[in-house]
Amino acid sequence: MELFEQIRREYEFGVGTIAGVSRKLGVHRRMVREALRSAEPTGRKPQQRRLRKLEASQDFIDQVLQADLSAPPKQRHTARRIFDRLRAEVPGFDASERTVRGYVQRRRRQLGLERREVFVPQTYAWGSEAQVDWYEAFAVLSGERVKLQVFEMRSMASGGAFHRAYTHATQQAFLEAHELSFRYFDGVFRTLRYDNLKSAVKKVFRGYRREETSRFIAFRSHWRYQSEFCSPGRGNEKGGVEGEGGYFRRNHWVPLPEARDLEELNAYLERCCREDRSRVLSGRTETVGAAMLAEQPHLLPLAAEPFDLAEVSFPTVDGLRCVRVRTNRYSVPLKPGTRVEARVTADTVELWHDGRRVARHERCYSRQQQVLDLEHYLDVLERKPGALAGSTPLAQWRQAGRWPACFDRLWQELNTRHGRQQGTRQMIELLEVGASQGWSRLQSAVEQALSLGCHDVAAIRHLLMAGQFERPAMAVMEIGGLARYERPLPELSGYDRLLGKNGVEAIP
Repeated sequence: MELFEQIRREYEFGVGTIAGVSRKLGVHRRMVREALRSAEPTGRKPQQRRLRKLEASQDFIDQVLQADLSAPPKQRHTARRIFDRLRAEVPGFDASERTVRGYVQRRRRQLGLERREVFVPQTYAWGSEAQVDWYEAFAVLSGERVKLQVFEMRSMASGGAFHRAYTHATQQAFLEAHELSFRYFDGVFRTLRYDNLKSAVKKVFRGYRREETSRFIAFRSHWRYQSEFCSPGRGNEKGGVEGEGGYFRRNHWVPLPEARDLEELNAYLERCCREDRSRVLSGRTETVGAAMLAEQPHLLPLAAEPFDLAEVSFPTVDGLRCVRVRTNRYSVPLKPGTRVEARVTADTVELWHDGRRVARHERCYSRQQQVLDLEHYLDVLERKPGALAGSTPLAQWRQAGRWPACFDRLWQELNTRHGRQQGTRQMIELLEVGASQGWSRLQSAVEQALSLGCHDVAAIRHLLMAGQFERPAMAVMEIGGLARYERPLPELSGYDRLLGKNGVEAIP
């Protein structure tokens, strides 16, 4: 730009000729004429390089791209795939992948295969809509790296969001996370937008019609909101929650969070959700927390009672004291043939009989597994003590860390003193006490007894129950009042003389 100005000044106020300006400034006469025509240089035309190595293959590439016009969008050729086919199918092909990529990109643009979709920004009224989705994330639980499924619900008006992690994205977890989200926002949104996830949709029809699951319909009716579903493969229709998942994962899942268990991890996630209330979203002036307070009066009120999230079935106890729930078997302390009520939630399996809960297990998501509790077999082991050592419930307790090393030490000492059968029977009796009094207390009593060198079951039971003994409180009385009971000390000199007369030496 400065050179053009200098040329124009020199021509007008200096040499005055094109040839003179060219000689003085050392530029070509074409540049002088161009500067005299316009004060701004004209834009350079893009140079079209001749792709000599690709000339023999251009027809092949064009045919492939033409065929992609009628192919499904997710089964069209990538530039890499075209390059691989050229090397395999075109004799003598030696062009680089970069050259192929550049040509493919230009031809796709010309054929309309790279049209970028235009989206229209949306504005939402307070409490009108929230979007729901799942995403995957990893965390370290008890020192082990675990893959988790994370539920998220985002308000489209305020930008507030709630996240909760589960081991599996089951329908029970899906519905439970909804209720926790409603409590977090202190209200229910009038419309929730979803993908076509299996927890809510059984079948997708043409257009907006869906066949929904019966439990999802009942849940939606209970909380009085409406649902909308995105078109298949159109995640942009719920772009708010998609972007929220990416932001939350980058800012709160990096580095990998570490926790003792899932409950502690979810407490951390809720703290992160509350910290994000101080964010100010792009294009807004108020924080997310302030917007959530303004939105809350526009939400539907919470239901008076929670929705029953449990999946209920009525299995029968078999000969191994187990009931089959879904594909797994869970132990229960009832006689074979008894019919029980099984209630399955996102994390637990509860077994009920006669209106009381008789067993509770952590839900197993594997198939054809046995989940056994040693407490449920103690009465049977009293009659069959030899079955304890090799029992599967004991092996599962060892694997879960519920059988401390001090129990093995005590068991070995009891076998040494009383024999294998009688020692095992005494160990089972002690375990029954632990089932009623608490396993942590029993472990403390056993460790205390072993530290004292004691291996007696009665003594351990005494240590376990000692804290429950009632001792009467001592009466408080004034010491001065005891003076009336004072008496003079007896005189023993007469006894000493009597002993001396009989030839016995007197006590000095």
